[in-house]
Amino acid sequence: MRHKKKGRKLGRKVGNRKALLRNLACQLILHKKIKTTDPKAKELRSFIEPLITLAKKDSLHSRRLVIRKLPKKNVVRILFKEIAPLFSIRPGGYTRITKLGQRDNDRAPVSIIEFVESVENPQIDDSEVTEVKK
Repeated sequence: MRHKKKGRKLGRKVGNRKALLRNLACQLILHKKIKTTDPKAKELRSFIEPLITLAKKDSLHSRRLVIRKLPKKNVVRILFKEIAPLFSIRPGGYTRITKLGQRDNDRAPVSIIEFVESVENPQIDDSEVTEVKK
C-alpha cells in the first residue's frame, strides 16, 4: 500500500530520478518553457515551486538551499535575478502545465510546462523598422 508516499518513481532509481528533476528544472529556468511527459511535468512542478519560493526571499541562506538542489550557478543566478522578481507578489502557482495530447511513436501523454509570468523580450515596433534599399 502506498499510504503517505509522496512523489512518482518515473521508472528510475533514486539517483537517476534526482538527476532527471535537476536537469529538467535547469532547462525550465533557462528556456522558460519545456515539453515533456505529463508525469515528469507534474513532478517537476512540485520540485521547482518551492525553489522559486525560496528565491523570492533572496537571502544568503535561501541561495545556499537552492544551490543544494540546483548545482549550476548560472541557473541559480537566473532564478534569483530574473524569475523570482516576477513572482514577488504571487503567493504560489508559478508554473502552468498545458496538455498537448499523445506522442506519436509511443502514445505517451505529453505536455508543456512553463512559467505563468513570462520574461518578455523587447518587441520592435514596425514603425521603427526602415526598409533597406537595394
